[in-house]
Amino acid sequence: MDEKVRALTAAKSAAGYHAADMVEDGMVIGLGTGSTVYYMIERLSSRVREGLKISGVPTSYQTAMRAREYAIPLTTLDDNPVIDIAIDGADEVGPGLNLIKGRGAAHTREKCVAAAAFRFVVIVDEQKVVPRLGAPVPVEVIPFAVRPVMTQLRGFGCRPVIREGVRKDGPVITDNGNFILDCTFAEIARPAELEAALASVPGVVESGLFTGFADKTTVIVGGEKKCRIVTSADVVP
Repeated sequence: MDEKVRALTAAKSAAGYHAADMVEDGMVIGLGTGSTVYYMIERLSSRVREGLKISGVPTSYQTAMRAREYAIPLTTLDDNPVIDIAIDGADEVGPGLNLIKGRGAAHTREKCVAAAAFRFVVIVDEQKVVPRLGAPVPVEVIPFAVRPVMTQLRGFGCRPVIREGVRKDGPVITDNGNFILDCTFAEIARPAELEAALASVPGVVESGLFTGFADKTTVIVGGEKKCRIVTSADVVP
């Protein structure tokens, strides 16, 4: 295995395992989507086999299938509209614990689950922590309105591109039946204002900007040998 790949895998595994070990008996857990979350599910499965009693709310079909494969009991937000903890990854972690998520096109459900949780735990490797948010912002859009939405988003100073499928002709379709626009901005100086502006566009379902959860967020930054923990107390006055 390439040394960089090995180091990245070790960092993701460390973060995922650390988060899984934060889970307590009887909790209802939001199960995020993505490669780092895979390691969290792997560790949770081991703890369930040892007797841990939990149930998980998956944020995507992929996560639901993986959780069933690992024998993790599942539930829904209908049955548990308030949950104990949500554990998820991120594409970028910026100042103030503002996030960009949605590379896996699951950010709408991820945001719903994060909002329902008392505590939001974000697991990343070091390269995801940035001095300023700058990754493309995924925006979920209903297909009926995709063209007028793109026109309006260009007015915000971004370049929106419809995300195309891999080994599939045409657009990526989300678990909610919608399209994804990947929106590149020259800069994201005010993430919270941009998140609100994107949400105000008719036809937009949700954006991948997560700026409203800092007060309940803990970021676990995985490393080869140990994890670094960042909480709201470290960044919020």
